[in-house]
Amino acid sequence: MAAVCGRMALRAATRQNLQCTPVRFCKMMNDPLDHATGIEKRELLAKAAGNDNPFDMKVFKRGAGTKENPNLIPSAFDARIVGCICEEDQTYVQWMWLQKGTLKRCECGHWFKLVEKAPV
Repeated sequence: MAAVCGRMALRAATRQNLQCTPVRFCKMMNDPLDHATGIEKRELLAKAAGNDNPFDMKVFKRGAGTKENPNLIPSAFDARIVGCICEEDQTYVQWMWLQKGTLKRCECGHWFKLVEKAPV
């Protein structure tokens, strides 16, 4: 349908002596970094510096998670929400808040601890 509409518009334009310039001949847009502001610019700068996970949003593999050796979760803040998939075939995520300086035990028995990470 779109192709038919495009052809009809092109025919109408040529009948009225209008010129059409394909998009490929238009000037290309500048670098996205020049247009970005705020948090988007911060993310692009971090990715350019080689950090593909600037906000620590990737999934962590859960380790042993004992009380003596808890799973360490990095955060630049005093608290962070963490999701634990307790069993491999579980269809929901067990969410919990981690506070700085305290250990937290999930319902499945794994321990988690918030560790300080410098903000990017």
